[in-house]
Amino acid sequence: MLNFFRRFRERGWQPMTAYDYAKLWHAFGGSVITHPDVVARLSELAQMPVRYLGFAQQGEWVCALPTWGRHLALSKAPLKRAGKRDLFDLGNAEVIVPLAPDAAVPMRHKLDFISELNQSGLNGLKVQKDGLMLAREPEQYSKKFRYNQRRELRLFEEAGGTLRPVKAHSAQALAAIYADLFFRRFGFAPKGAAHLPQVFGMLHEFMVGEVLYLHEKPIAIQILYRVEAPNWISLEYINGGVDPAQQALSPGSVLCFVNTQKAWEEARKLNKPLRYSFGRADKDYKNRWCERHTVYRS
Repeated sequence: MLNFFRRFRERGWQPMTAYDYAKLWHAFGGSVITHPDVVARLSELAQMPVRYLGFAQQGEWVCALPTWGRHLALSKAPLKRAGKRDLFDLGNAEVIVPLAPDAAVPMRHKLDFISELNQSGLNGLKVQKDGLMLAREPEQYSKKFRYNQRRELRLFEEAGGTLRPVKAHSAQALAAIYADLFFRRFGFAPKGAAHLPQVFGMLHEFMVGEVLYLHEKPIAIQILYRVEAPNWISLEYINGGVDPAQQALSPGSVLCFVNTQKAWEEARKLNKPLRYSFGRADKDYKNRWCERHTVYRS
């Protein structure tokens, strides 16, 4: 019976190799959660093998999908069923699958938060109730907003604050800083706390942003994963930690300003659009930084 349902779901789709999947991702693009190295490494951590599927038209691959059963690989539902819900955290990531520009592909697997970039080429999608929050371009903020953000950054630096790149820290150091500041902020451990050094080690090359220090002590961090596709940059803001004792310096706001500004600067140097996702449209503070975008599910 399970084989019957799989054959029905996969009709028109064909198994493909991880190598072919990676070729399509780098040809047509994708997002953090569908990046071939992210998929392979986190699937290995979860000990959940990936079934790569491709859809061909006129003898050429036009779409590819990494799957766990009937779900997109790295999805929360199969992790939960396997008792591995707290293994790693990718938030509510924007899903962009490798898809040729003029393709028309039936989507029968279970995917949430499918990007507007895929909407026209994947058949069978429905608008998802939850929107996705993507960071505005710097010019879309008001002059007053930008002035206030620069002022907060200046006051932070005058108080002895400094910025240090995430890349300058080891995976172990980042895990310790994030776990400590997350607990200080929320009073409980972050998702996947026990595996943070391992996950950060696997994804260290994709981690970007700054760590805020005050007098040599870290006071704010955001977990950001960035991948570069041929025609855009995908960046996911997963979560963060802030020392509430330093709230007078607005470290969370300062870090949002610094990280978004640097991400836009780098994207523009590469002449590529930036899809900087703050995840689900579920927090008021995201309205300050983002615009709501429609997403889809299948």
